[in-house]
Amino acid sequence: MRITLHRREWLRLGLTGFPFLTSAAGAKSFKLTGKAKSVLLVYTSGGMSQFESWDPKPNAPVEIRGAFGSVATKVPGLRFGELMPRVAGLADKMTVLRSMTHDDLDHGTAAYLTLTGQRHALKSANPLAKPNDFPTQSAVYQRLRPSKILPYTAVHLNGPLLAPQLPSAGQNAGFLGRGSEPLVLGNVTEELAMLQGLEPRDELPELRLDGRRSLLSQIDGAAASLTNLPSSSDRDPLNRQAYELLSTPSATRAFDLESEPARVRDRYGRNRAGQACLLARRLVERGVPWVTVFFNHGIRGQDKAPAETDEYGWDTHNDIFVALKDHLMPRFDLGFSALLADLAQRGLLETTLVVCLGEFGRAPRVALEPRFEGATPGRKHWGMCYSIALAGAGVTPGAVYGSSDKIGAYPSLNPVTPPDVMATLFHALGVDPAGHFNDATNRPVPITEGRPILGLFS
Repeated sequence: MRITLHRREWLRLGLTGFPFLTSAAGAKSFKLTGKAKSVLLVYTSGGMSQFESWDPKPNAPVEIRGAFGSVATKVPGLRFGELMPRVAGLADKMTVLRSMTHDDLDHGTAAYLTLTGQRHALKSANPLAKPNDFPTQSAVYQRLRPSKILPYTAVHLNGPLLAPQLPSAGQNAGFLGRGSEPLVLGNVTEELAMLQGLEPRDELPELRLDGRRSLLSQIDGAAASLTNLPSSSDRDPLNRQAYELLSTPSATRAFDLESEPARVRDRYGRNRAGQACLLARRLVERGVPWVTVFFNHGIRGQDKAPAETDEYGWDTHNDIFVALKDHLMPRFDLGFSALLADLAQRGLLETTLVVCLGEFGRAPRVALEPRFEGATPGRKHWGMCYSIALAGAGVTPGAVYGSSDKIGAYPSLNPVTPPDVMATLFHALGVDPAGHFNDATNRPVPITEGRPILGLFS
């Protein structure tokens, strides 16, 4: 369905004729089809600037539009930031959502909101993770639909997310317990040897492996009768997953990046983010239902390692244009475009919902902030209006959903919140987002209070 706008309205919104989607409220005839077999989140932690990526403002004053121009995409009338030429060439495969909004202004609690769909008890803060936190979305899905063919339902790559220096709340299983935790891998260019070491050894046949497992169970049982250590019960699901991984060679092979041709690894980029995107494709290809790639593992590692591109996060308060041009945008343009193109070429995009999002965007006005490192201006945190991108699993290709005002400060059409995005992910997977899951004590907990953005889907 399309919105009918008068010519003046099209000019006011800066649009020239690409599909502009309706709100969920105007799409009540859509049913829960569940085209997605997998969800793949690419999380741009730190706050990716929408002005230099998905929602440039070429006609705004320089203090709004910034130092860079925009580039035409494959969709007539749709423009991206000039530092994303490869992604611009794939705009016909995605919908850009330009009306995300919330009012949390610090990384930790905004990430919590984005990754769980729930507000933290604090606001605009960086709290540590706690056992009574709400579970991350992938843990909820694992609770609802644990994989029957793979040891892990959810995998987080290039994690854990550090915000700012310690692991952020919202990326673990919280009150669901250790049994619902996603598998977390850090630097996949270095740590895969650990998983490869889990492959069954010739001198350890299955019979001996079962004997060792039985002995461990007896020891744990004896220990439990003598002490009441919570660590003993926590260890059980982790042991089970490890043994399942040992008994599923095809699962361990999924982590073997060395088996990929060199040209493919080069296409994604020989960096942490690019190789994590490549591994995400391999996991989706083998049926992992939920994969999250933290495109950068820290929100602002450039303060301590300004010469190391892998350490750069999107929290670009100052020196934003140098950071974007030399460190952030080149590897994003390379890695994200390779991921989308590869999924499409392999026929995986039809059943994989790809979502590129972060905890918020950047402020409209470019300014120097004296409290932060750097000598040239940047953009501060901004949650009131920012952009995300979605592709695959029935998402309308070559479209825009919602819009921002002329300076990108607030949504001007179809505002969307992080809980709405969470509802959309479950909707795409065929799970009613208005339903519930049971916690560790079997009490029902609502999945989300958000509404699925039905207008995104064809």
